[in-house]
Order: sequence, then structure tokens, then C-alpha cells
Amino acid sequence: MKILLLFALLWSAPAFAHKASDSYLALSVNGAVIDGQWDIALRDLDFAIGLDNDENGEITWGELKSHHGDITGYALSRLKLDADGHTCPAETTAHLVDEHTDGAYAVIRFTARCTNPVSALSVRYRLLFDLDAQHRGLLRLEHEGATVTAIFSPERSEQTFVLGEVSRFAQFMQYLKEGIWHIWMGFDHILFLLSLLLPAVLIYRENGWQPVARFREAFWEVLKIVTAFTIAHSITLTLATLGFVSLPSRLVESAIAVSVILAALNNVYPLFRGRRWTVAGAFGLIHGFGFASVLADLGLPQGALVLALFGFNLGVEVGQIAIVSLFLPAAYLMRGTRAYRTLVLLAGSVLIAAIAGVWFVERAFNVKLFVW
Repeated sequence: MKILLLFALLWSAPAFAHKASDSYLALSVNGAVIDGQWDIALRDLDFAIGLDNDENGEITWGELKSHHGDITGYALSRLKLDADGHTCPAETTAHLVDEHTDGAYAVIRFTARCTNPVSALSVRYRLLFDLDAQHRGLLRLEHEGATVTAIFSPERSEQTFVLGEVSRFAQFMQYLKEGIWHIWMGFDHILFLLSLLLPAVLIYRENGWQPVARFREAFWEVLKIVTAFTIAHSITLTLATLGFVSLPSRLVESAIAVSVILAALNNVYPLFRGRRWTVAGAFGLIHGFGFASVLADLGLPQGALVLALFGFNLGVEVGQIAIVSLFLPAAYLMRGTRAYRTLVLLAGSVLIAAIAGVWFVERAFNVKLFVW
């Protein structure tokens, strides 16, 4: 029943097109002055305070401009910066709009002035937590060439950072954790892997899917799939992060949705019999560009670029191993049941393909079919 529980958890959670609700907070400390930029999704602001005045499903620049004061008041009232025990009041300096991989974001630039030069900064973040417990705030804090990253959640809404005390190991661990977090919250990556892993405990013959005889057969099949996916996405993640290759995010996200569709439909009508590892490798190249876009949003410390890249990629692998460790034993135990072949493999694959089909339409044509 564990494998059924895994599917229930995945499909009872919000089916985000690529990632959960996030905002991006960048702070740069220079003496007693903190310059900030806060990117918040328009869809989140519309949900929180209402931006679509005519309720036609589109937010125009005029509508956004008319709500600049509301956006500033809402956002800054949910962010508190304290330096060495004293509050640093913030004032907005500009309002802009930017495009992220999952849509348009309002960009708030602000400056906070502290009483004395900052040595320890406490950040209290409460944006959207009362409306969406899945929301996360991604912080990039820069000081004298060093970069610190952190993730704010309802459970960790206040964090303190001692400036100048960030070791390379600490930076590595931060990006390791963020890699794990991303693969767990990147539902399209998870569904792509699951689509390839579901038949790993079965073998296709003329009369249909049959259970494998030994666990070793399933294990080696899974190992080939995960290895091919890892090598492929590591290549493109590295190339994109280091700036050697760049693809439009809309193209990448649409291609990721297509990869999920094809991997899932292959379980209904096998097209790549015995070669699922090649599919994992081919589409893993595209998924690597998706990982790179998230890493770019987080920001990379220039003094420890390779270390941060390695930490994030390793975190993705740790997250994958955790998923496989949960999936494979349960799937192997259920492989001989009709419920696994019909409910989990076939019906589950059709459902995955349908979800990915919605993602593709939304990403390729820049429309919103559902509020996930």
C-alpha cells in the first residue's frame, strides 16, 4: 500500500506546473544600508490583495500601477529587518515587472537604513503564510562578495545571519539543502521519474506486463534509469549555470511537460521497450535546463561558484535517491497484483499524462487553465 500512498500524496498536493509559490528576496548589505529587491508573483498578489480590477483574468500595467501603494504596504508589512537588535525601516525606491519561469512577477526595490553598520541581520518573513502554507521565500543575502542563501517557511519565518562568518562548507550545505528541496517540490521532475520507474518491476511480453522474477532485475533497471537521468541533467545544469548554453525558459518548461507525457504514455503503449534509460538520458538533458533556471533564481556566490553548483546538484541526487528508496521496495512487493498493473501503472500513467498535458498547454501557449 505504500506505493498507493505515494501517489495519493502526490495528487492530493497542489499540482504546481513546475514549483510551488515562491518569492525571491535579494538583500545587499553595505555598511548600515541594505538595498533590497523583492520579486513576488502577480498571481500571488492578486490572490492576496486583488489586482485584476475588471476581473477579466488579465493584469495590465495600468491595473498593477494603480495598486503600487497596496503592494508596498502589503509586502513590507510582512518583512522586518533588524540589525543587532535595532529595526531597519525600509522605503520603496522602484516598482518593476519581471518574467520568471512560472509567470510575471512584481519587482519591489527598496532601501533599509540601520542605525549602525550591520554585523548580524535578523530577517522576519511572513508573506502569504496566512493564505498558503506551501509558500516559500527564497533569500539571497550578499555582503562583501560573500553570498548566503536561505528558505523561509511558516516553520522558519525568522532567521538570523552573522555577516562575514559564512564558510565555504556552510554555503555548500545551503545549496545541498536547496537541491533536495527543489526535486521534492518539482512535481514535473518527480512524475517524469515515476513514469520511468513504474514499469521497472515488470517486463513487457506479448500478453502484456508481467512481474520480474527477482529484485535484482528491477534494481538494475532502476539504476540504469537514475544514472542516465543524473548524467544527462548534470551536463546541461553545469553548462547552463556556467553560461555556456542558454535556452528560453518557455521552451524548456514546455519540453519538460512533453517529456512527462511521453514517459507516461510509454507505459500504456510501450514504444521504448527495454530502453527507458535512453529516454531518461535524452529528456534528462532538458530537465537540467529546468534545474539551472531555479539555481539562477537562487543566485550563485561568485567566490564559490563550483562548490555551490556541486552542492545543488548533489542535493538533487539525494532527493532522487530518497524517492527511489521509497518507491522501489513497495513497487516490487506489489508487482504481481492486478491492482499494480491496472490501477498504479496504467491508470496512474494516464493520469500523469493528463496532468502533464495541462502543463504543456499552459506553458506553450502562456494560458492558465486551472488554479493549481
